[in-house]
Amino acid sequence: MTSHVTPDSALRGVGGDGDQNGPRHSPHTAAATSSPPATDATALAATPASATAAASNSAQKFAQKSARGSASGPAKTRRPRIRYNRTESRWGYAFVAPALILFAIMGVYTIGYGLALSFARWNGFSPNWEWVGFQNFTDLLFGSKTYAPRVQAAALNTLWVCIAVPVLTIAVSFPLAIILNSAKRFQGILRSVYFVPYVTTGIAVYLAWQYILEPNGAINGLLRVLGLGSLTQPQGFLGNPDTALPTLIIVLVWSAVPVAMLLYLTGLQSLDTSVFEAATLDGAGWWRTNTSIVWPLLRATTGIVFLLNLRDALQGFQIFLIMTNGGPGNHTNVLGLETYRLAFLSELSPTLGLASALGWMLFLAALAIALINQRLEKRAQ
Repeated sequence: MTSHVTPDSALRGVGGDGDQNGPRHSPHTAAATSSPPATDATALAATPASATAAASNSAQKFAQKSARGSASGPAKTRRPRIRYNRTESRWGYAFVAPALILFAIMGVYTIGYGLALSFARWNGFSPNWEWVGFQNFTDLLFGSKTYAPRVQAAALNTLWVCIAVPVLTIAVSFPLAIILNSAKRFQGILRSVYFVPYVTTGIAVYLAWQYILEPNGAINGLLRVLGLGSLTQPQGFLGNPDTALPTLIIVLVWSAVPVAMLLYLTGLQSLDTSVFEAATLDGAGWWRTNTSIVWPLLRATTGIVFLLNLRDALQGFQIFLIMTNGGPGNHTNVLGLETYRLAFLSELSPTLGLASALGWMLFLAALAIALINQRLEKRAQ
């Protein structure tokens, strides 16, 4: 008896999805009766495999692109190009041009002129310069018997001022800022009172100090009233060579404390209060908190205060010119004042080149100090 096989049963037999309990047929009969459906089944079986391979290839390509993107960083979005109108650009250049011209004349030209003058000998009135090269620098340092001793004495006085003024300013302004920050009443009034010396005109303040420090001034009178007549200065505090420079340093510190105190006060108010609460819970007292916690946290502010006062002490000379004019006997002469004397108080002597050379030496010294301070701050961080 011959059995007939339907196409559906042939598909199930070839695909392997038929019922296990169904009838089994011989291979020859199945192949003879169902050859066309078997071809379709093979295509159907091959289609999922090709689709899977294509999907895996696309996934690999996507993974490779993702890896390249993550290695090179986030994808950059293109910014739309901004097209400027030529008329607007011209108006912008027209508004900026006056400032650029002023800077070119007063800045670049002046700096270049001063640098060239430092290699020449000129009195300011003769039509021609006399080029001397580096002789101006050597004369100021050790070559000239006239100018070298004056510059060396002024450099020593400047060194004392550069050391004493920043250190004393920090030593006075930091405790004052802490006291003012802890004040609960009249904080604004006290801040204004402490800031008065800075906003007052410098010449008027220096003349007032000069009057107070005279032989018959207020300080000598106060010392006599207190029974400290042995401390009075018959020549005045500015007329005695031993007290002239320390007195000027005190006046400089008095005028520099307001700004330094304000900087420290700003730094104190920016600190987190939880730090102080933690210190209180640990049992730290007032002295321990300010020396071990507040002072290290305000190290950056201290560096700024030190640099500002160092710059003023190195280049400033107004107080020395007004109060003592370098006297008595050049005991209060500093490098800034010596530069001013060589430039404007030498009558017709050809010393403008010396003044320019000394000014550039001061600039290089200030630049070196700034670079050293920057390097120390980087190491501390």
